[in-house]
Amino acid sequence: QVQLVESGGGLVQAGGSLRLSCAVSGGTFSRNAMGWFRQAPGKDRECVAAISWSGDSTYYTDAVQGRFTISRDNAKNTVYLQMNSLKPEDTAVYYCAWASFRRTLTTSRGAYDYWGQGTQVTVSS
Repeated sequence: QVQLVESGGGLVQAGGSLRLSCAVSGGTFSRNAMGWFRQAPGKDRECVAAISWSGDSTYYTDAVQGRFTISRDNAKNTVYLQMNSLKPEDTAVYYCAWASFRRTLTTSRGAYDYWGQGTQVTVSS
């Protein structure tokens, strides 16, 4: 059974940093694309970052470009999201997702078939 377990969320002041981790078990993690999504109250879930199976290709939404970094350690079956210079508008529940049928990165929610439970990130002003 595939499981994705996120950790690293919390409360931080504006300008601070957090590092999210997502550990994957029960699947062939190293062969597939991964993504980080977020959902703020009253808003749609959006892709903030995505990474190919090898880590060679990455994507960032414009709002986080230059502040967030996605990476993966295939030996540890873990994907990370380093978040720097956090802003109040980054406040949301963050989800990691695994696209078990894709090797290249994608920002499409429908391409991801396994999701973590979500971790709350709150940035105070």
